[in-house]
Amino acid sequence: MPDQEPLPGDGPPPAAEPPSTAASPSSDEPLSADELLDIVDERDRVVGRARRADAMANRLRHRCVFILARDPRGRIFVHRRTPQKIVFPSHYDMFVGGVVGAGESYDDAALREAQEELGVTALPMPEPLFSFLYETPEHTWWSRVYQVRCEQPVAPQAEEIAWHAFLTEEELTRRLPEWEWVPDGQEAYRRLLEWRREGLAP
Repeated sequence: MPDQEPLPGDGPPPAAEPPSTAASPSSDEPLSADELLDIVDERDRVVGRARRADAMANRLRHRCVFILARDPRGRIFVHRRTPQKIVFPSHYDMFVGGVVGAGESYDDAALREAQEELGVTALPMPEPLFSFLYETPEHTWWSRVYQVRCEQPVAPQAEEIAWHAFLTEEELTRRLPEWEWVPDGQEAYRRLLEWRREGLAP
């Protein structure tokens, strides 16, 4: 499909697609607002549970996974989030992923989120790389970064992803100052590049 090919040259980000005719959630309630999450402390120990919407509204620390997905040619899956996303709607991201559900492990969440967002099955278990605490005045969550190679054609969730393409690292680097990226994804990617520079990558 054309939207799975790398973007040519330099240019503006792709225009928003027309609204889908498929069923979609109510515009009054963002996606996943009622999802139950584990609330954790500064050492990533579970201290309670809360609805995702409440965790976001009250800055309750929870857990997230970030998965860098590559195709067989080594290109990185990049996408634009849908306007219904509860956090950073319509922003670009170089990771797939999301929140870790209550009682769910990081690894299980990484596989679930990657398969759901890429629209594939039988994906290899994503490889965990490192963890970090993401904190801003508005948000806080423990983050675990993974990588995975997807050998199958992708069919991303329309509810999660408005646009996608596979980009080389060089193409992605050119887009970083041009597009509006999710800030936690940018921080995770910055840390990933630093992790590699320090020789921690296999």
